[in-house]
Amino acid sequence: MDRQSPIIRRKRAGKLAGAALIPLSLAICLTSAAAAADGLAPKQPTFQLAQAENSERTGYGILSELRLGAMAHDVGTFGRKEEDGVNANVEFMFLSPEFLSAIWSPRPHAGFSVNSSSGTNQAYFGLTWTWDFFDKMFAEGSLGGAFHDGENVAILEDRKSLGCKLLFRESLAIEYRLTEAHNLSVMLDHISNASLCTSNEGLDTLGVRYGYRF
Repeated sequence: MDRQSPIIRRKRAGKLAGAALIPLSLAICLTSAAAAADGLAPKQPTFQLAQAENSERTGYGILSELRLGAMAHDVGTFGRKEEDGVNANVEFMFLSPEFLSAIWSPRPHAGFSVNSSSGTNQAYFGLTWTWDFFDKMFAEGSLGGAFHDGENVAILEDRKSLGCKLLFRESLAIEYRLTEAHNLSVMLDHISNASLCTSNEGLDTLGVRYGYRF
């Protein structure tokens, strides 16, 4: 019983961390309603066209933004927690090319997460859409893929069975613009194979990131 107690506590902490996004989203909705009641309603939420959004800050060619973060590893939001440690996360965002305007101009991204406890590391890529709520607060969602160096079928109890090396990746984030160039965000991401491979335990990370827009 004593041997399982730390595992149970970590599992509960992971689920509580995943649930932390719910009150934050609720707070945004309540703030919006209060502002409307005072005659200070925020601008109508719209998909931000990434190409237009970044047109004023193009000092590094096609590079739009650099993001650095610290993420809790394998928080167990959509499954069982098995791996430990913290992830160092680096992500590059690029200006949206013209041909993506038909799907609301998502920004392409590429990044990687490195685990501190010899757990699963990943390199990923995809497209990110931005949704504005206020002048300074916005949300993002992304779709893409990820390569990992973890186990397809794990033998050890503290490693995830991820099924195959190329996985689907999705993420959600709520972000706050400190200035035109600087922002902070809370992000939850998930990688899995959608049951296309033998095993499909999936892996979730949750953490805080700093972004610098060029």
